[in-house]
Amino acid sequence: MPELSRRRALGGAAALAATATTATAVAAPSATAAGRPHPDGAAHGDRPHGSPEPFDEVYRGRRIQGGPAAGSGHHHGDGYAAFVDGVELHVMRNADGSWISVVGHYAPVPTPRDAARAAVDELQGARLIPFPAG
Repeated sequence: MPELSRRRALGGAAALAATATTATAVAAPSATAAGRPHPDGAAHGDRPHGSPEPFDEVYRGRRIQGGPAAGSGHHHGDGYAAFVDGVELHVMRNADGSWISVVGHYAPVPTPRDAARAAVDELQGARLIPFPAG
């Protein structure tokens, strides 16, 4: 039996979510929750030098948000959080300054906003399932 790869696990999870969920009511994320960006970009003044701009927009019918993460509890220490419909999309900055996400791990993009947009494109309407970072 072949070993389960990250790509196969994510593909299976996305397929399962697409077939198991027919209608999902998604609540807007709380701006006060730890690690989440403030929706109106108020955390902009607290942005570390060189950190990407916060964003909050609707892209292809999905709400994407990103901004400095309070507490920076991510294992890779970027201090930036991105969300798709209130579910955290793990993003990471590469050494060359490009960004990747758990959904688009092999497709680097220039900004976390682009990573969130690429994730929406890749999900093709499926719900993003929380990814355990532990």
